[in-house]
Amino acid sequence: MSEFLIYFQLGLKHILNVYSYDHLLFLIGLAIPFSFKDWQRILLLVTLFTIGHSMALLLVIFGIIAIKVSVVEMLIPITILIVALFNLFTAGKTNKKESINLVFFVTLFFGIIHGLGFSSYFKAILPGGTVSKLLPLAEFSLGIEAAQLVIIVVTLIISYIVQTVFRFSKRDWTLVMSSFIIGVVIPLIVANKIWLR
Repeated sequence: MSEFLIYFQLGLKHILNVYSYDHLLFLIGLAIPFSFKDWQRILLLVTLFTIGHSMALLLVIFGIIAIKVSVVEMLIPITILIVALFNLFTAGKTNKKESINLVFFVTLFFGIIHGLGFSSYFKAILPGGTVSKLLPLAEFSLGIEAAQLVIIVVTLIISYIVQTVFRFSKRDWTLVMSSFIIGVVIPLIVANKIWLR
């Protein structure tokens, strides 16, 4: 049980810390177009993201994939930018059902990219052979899922307060938050070391 808590807490801390603001921005961008009545859809999105994250860790642990850290560090803010831009262009549109399958696929793919960003550190902290890393990976993934659900619930609560107390429309709230996320992410993309080559 204590080993479970170690990796579960590691998953929690991977998301719930100041230095993971890129992960937080992605989750906020994912959640802002939704409300509590969409809980099944957003739960599926978050779970798909966790599955993608875990798949990336598995691929690295088993040596199936190797990717440069600088490339992943560039791709992570790009995934956030894409989510925010998607929100900008679809805010207030009622006919979003045909694009939801695309959102599910993209969320899974983005989970893989974000997982690759953490994979080298995760591989280094796990002792033992490849197979012995499977249980800690599952425990870590549960911690990630729990932390992501916390962020999603907090985002939905803030969205509800802004829309009911301060009378923001859902469209305006989505536009404001997506623009804020874009404003934070573009400097991250511009400042990436990949441009120095």
